[in-house]
Amino acid sequence: MPPFSPQDDAAAPAGVPSPRADAAATAAPDLRPYDALLLYSFGGPNRPEDVVPFLRNVTAGKGIPDARLEEVGEHYYGFGGKSPINEQNLELKAALEDELARRGVELPVVWGNRNWEPYTDDAITELEALGAERAVALVTSAYSSYSGCRQYREDLAVVLEKRGQLDESGSTGVRFDKVRSYFNHPGFAQANVDAVLDGYAALAEKGGDGAAARLVFVTHSIPDTMEAASRIALATYSEQHLDLARVIVAQVSERLGHDVAWDLAYCSRSGPPSQPWLEPDVNDHLEAIAADGVRDVVLSPIGFVSDHMEVAYDLDTEALETAEKLGMTAVRAGTVGTREPFVRGLVDLLVERAAMARGEDVEQATVGDLPAFRSVCAPGCCLRRDGEPSGVPALCSTDIHS
Repeated sequence: MPPFSPQDDAAAPAGVPSPRADAAATAAPDLRPYDALLLYSFGGPNRPEDVVPFLRNVTAGKGIPDARLEEVGEHYYGFGGKSPINEQNLELKAALEDELARRGVELPVVWGNRNWEPYTDDAITELEALGAERAVALVTSAYSSYSGCRQYREDLAVVLEKRGQLDESGSTGVRFDKVRSYFNHPGFAQANVDAVLDGYAALAEKGGDGAAARLVFVTHSIPDTMEAASRIALATYSEQHLDLARVIVAQVSERLGHDVAWDLAYCSRSGPPSQPWLEPDVNDHLEAIAADGVRDVVLSPIGFVSDHMEVAYDLDTEALETAEKLGMTAVRAGTVGTREPFVRGLVDLLVERAAMARGEDVEQATVGDLPAFRSVCAPGCCLRRDGEPSGVPALCSTDIHS
């Protein structure tokens, strides 16, 4: 199929209202049975004294001493001890509220995090205070993997269990569904295309040669064992990125009028050196392509929804410093953030999920070669390690229903 099919309003030329946008302006979409949206994210520290407690949360159960956490925390201390992720989540929350209001929908948006305030428990308390009975969760990770999907679903189940609100059938309090992984939704793809094109424009302003530039897509590395386990979700974590990358490259090449050479690299690996993680590391990759004669680079962080710490440190600091040392002209393209196609696409996904919850037949919009991923996950989907039972309940799946 073409990267963007004619019916995908995300492909509409700039400034031309799409049919879907016109419809949204005149008829409010039906989001029943949902009475609230949970914007569900990772979280991050807000001040220096938060850094080590936050990292304790992230690494809970791994026995990592505080001295090591202090070393890792230097990334945060270099930015004043504050992660940009929380403010960016608030911006996305406001953008979603604006888009819902534009469509005439009254749906409360509650923000919660796995690893910092407001925690999952805080978000559930807020949902209950609003009188919510059935909420839909939107995770700020576009891809399906343990850390991008199942870990959020496990966290919801564990918190509900601690509150005494979970039994074998699921939640006995607020019920939860989730939006499918959206890496191949037209809105996410279009927002990334726009960001990459902006990156090429920025490269030209720096005197770079766009026709000879290498486009390097970057995402968060994960252990090889987690990569293997992600296959049950229909395609592995890396295959999901490669599928989206091909869509973006096709559109960018068409817009620029020349073929674009590209690669996929990884950042932010952690854990012991003996544990294999997805490679190549972006810095190693820059060295390799520089040795091949590449002098101009656009880095595109397609693995991230916003410019949080992995982008601000691993790319804007480390990778761009590496490129400079190698004599490269390099720019970093933006993330999707609150770009209009992305926010509009997220609300389209909410409308789609609500229709599915009502038992309606729904045509799920996708780009690329992979199908739409499941909204109700398969048993054992996206485990931490391939073939290893987690022993932890997970909502929004057929093993435990919401």
